[in-house]
Amino acid sequence: MQLNGLDWLVLGLYGVVAVGVGLFFARRAGAGTNEFFLAGRSLPWWLLGTSMVATTFSTDTPNLVADLVRNGGVSRNWVWWAFLITAMCTTFFYAKLWRRSGVFTDIGFYELRYSGRAATFLRGFRALYLGVFFNVVIMATVTLAAIKIAGVLLGADKYTTVLVAGTVTALYSATSGLWGVVVTDLLLFSVAMIGAVAAAVYALAQPEVGGLSGLVSNPAISDSLSLLPDFGDWRTAATVFVIPIAVQWWASWYPGGEPGGGGYAAQRMLAARNERDSMRATLWFNIAHYALRPWPWILVGLASIAVYPTLESIGAAFPGLDPSLLGHDLAYPAMLVFLPHGLLGLVVASLAAAFMSTVSTHLNWGSSYIVDDFYRRFLAPEREEAHYVRVARISTVLLVVLSAALALFLESAKQAFELILLLHAGSGLIFLLRWFWWRVNAWSEIAGMAVSAGIALWFPLFHERVGLPPIDPAVQLLTGVGLTTAIWLAVTFVTRPTDAATLQAFYDRIRPFPRGWRGAVEVREGPTDNLSAAMLAWALGCVTVYAAMFATGMALYGRGAAAVGLGALAVAAGAGLFRTLPRIRFE
Repeated sequence: MQLNGLDWLVLGLYGVVAVGVGLFFARRAGAGTNEFFLAGRSLPWWLLGTSMVATTFSTDTPNLVADLVRNGGVSRNWVWWAFLITAMCTTFFYAKLWRRSGVFTDIGFYELRYSGRAATFLRGFRALYLGVFFNVVIMATVTLAAIKIAGVLLGADKYTTVLVAGTVTALYSATSGLWGVVVTDLLLFSVAMIGAVAAAVYALAQPEVGGLSGLVSNPAISDSLSLLPDFGDWRTAATVFVIPIAVQWWASWYPGGEPGGGGYAAQRMLAARNERDSMRATLWFNIAHYALRPWPWILVGLASIAVYPTLESIGAAFPGLDPSLLGHDLAYPAMLVFLPHGLLGLVVASLAAAFMSTVSTHLNWGSSYIVDDFYRRFLAPEREEAHYVRVARISTVLLVVLSAALALFLESAKQAFELILLLHAGSGLIFLLRWFWWRVNAWSEIAGMAVSAGIALWFPLFHERVGLPPIDPAVQLLTGVGLTTAIWLAVTFVTRPTDAATLQAFYDRIRPFPRGWRGAVEVREGPTDNLSAAMLAWALGCVTVYAAMFATGMALYGRGAAAVGLGALAVAAGAGLFRTLPRIRFE
């Protein structure tokens, strides 16, 4: 389906505004790396939180959700819903600690917390591993989704898509720095939400679907509606629900859901005006990300089952599509062809907004690692700020090129999602404990990183080739978590701890809960964080968001009593949360 003149006008206006915002902030971003990467640590919570939401509102996310819904129903979304537990933990335990640390990037944490050559190696290696390799994989999955959407809606080939999308995003990312990214994100989030809701409305209006009532009564869809898996099928229930809730949330590292915070989430916390704004930004992100946003995507995924019941039906509807791109994740863009002109242009603009928001954040974040944690730290430590800004802009362009090249070889977002979970399986516990237990050292992190990466490579590349039977991805995850945790704990106890002076300096700056630090540092008298208040806020935050999300689902399904009951629970838990917040101490 091709866009008409009205669609192109809407899309063009959006592009002009987005790039214009980036150019507007170019001079401010060029003042130095503190402005380019952290916006002078002066951003308000609502802007930071919205930017975090916009970043996770990626082009690959609705595709992934549609894939999950079509291949297991709504309950399959627990593989990412479970990360709310991680994110709420970060909100009330770690957000203020990141802001209190004062580091430039979360990679800079390593030489603040650890000592010796191991800490130095860890900082340099992780800067390149996360800033280049891992970051490029994430951006490539986002670009792959853009390729599929452009192929369905515009008939564009993948080379044209990566060239145009990469060029536009690199232009404003390289010029505007974090200020331009977060301000543009505010626009992008608004446009993307309007587009997602519009897509859901027109998907439900299709004759094969018959509106919300037709959706929930359709025999082909009714088995996919449940918010919880069928516990009579224990294998599926364990994979979909039990393992994510019991293990995945604390054991696996995933962008936006890192145990203890990290990546672009930590960058936003570090850019906040103060500790309180750091916590508020993260709380707003969790509410918007989980309670406000998932249902438009889920509804489109469910409706697609009626319109395109099989992969063959999707392929038949788009005969000119590259066969290598055909997959269940293509169902989301395939449903967008029913939008009227004008609105179609707006939805395409919303998907472009989602792409630009995610990629621009990853470019700025990845570039901060390359510049501050590798280039400045190891190669050119005494140069002027203007020089580092130039290097940041060059590295931004190089990251765009690498991610675009990798996107040409990927096949599905789910493929990359499972790889990312496995790459850090078991290391998440380190990220949680390193703030609160003095015995964790640099070798703990090196061991966890090496073992989890080795296991992640073993299963897809070698396991079956040496004659071993296939293993379910959930079992692979548990295997990775178990082995990685056992090995990093053993390494922790057989290697020397961080030196006493570094531990004391870290404790004095961060002032974490003292229990895990006694015997290693001098625990000085003074106010400490309220552990019971943080625990209560964590629990109430999870209940509030889950109840609100499920109340919305029950209302859409027409189950009024359940919707009212869950809504009342969300309101009660939310009230309790806001009564608890004043008990959390800030400095």
